[in-house]
Amino acid sequence: MTYYAVLDTNVVVSALLKEGSAPWQVLNEALNGCIIPVLNSDILNEYGEVLLRSKFGFSEQNVLRFITELPKRAIFINANPTDEKFPDPDDAVFYEVVMQAREKENAYLVTGNIKHLPVKSFVVTPREMLDIIRQN
Repeated sequence: MTYYAVLDTNVVVSALLKEGSAPWQVLNEALNGCIIPVLNSDILNEYGEVLLRSKFGFSEQNVLRFITELPKRAIFINANPTDEKFPDPDDAVFYEVVMQAREKENAYLVTGNIKHLPVKSFVVTPREMLDIIRQN
């Protein structure tokens, strides 16, 4: 079965920091498995900007490789503003993209900061996304 998912930046960072973790498994599914990443240019730019922060220690070469490879599996969708309010305005684009994707597909928003987003059945943690995949 194929799943569509917007991956919050915190999931990508966590995945790259800890091999084998739930975020890592979700990212692996997005790069090689049954998850089709859902992106737009703002999300991809945020991934690059955050991953290049010196505190994470990722090499520029590895970040550029990731930013190049992920879009090859992804679908790109423009974000349409919603009326939702977010504690961190940078979270809005992830929610807006998943809402747009949900008009055509059963898409999920995978995040490690679930409390920063509206309570919806399609806003899930990495562990919950893995459980959804395993149940089907």
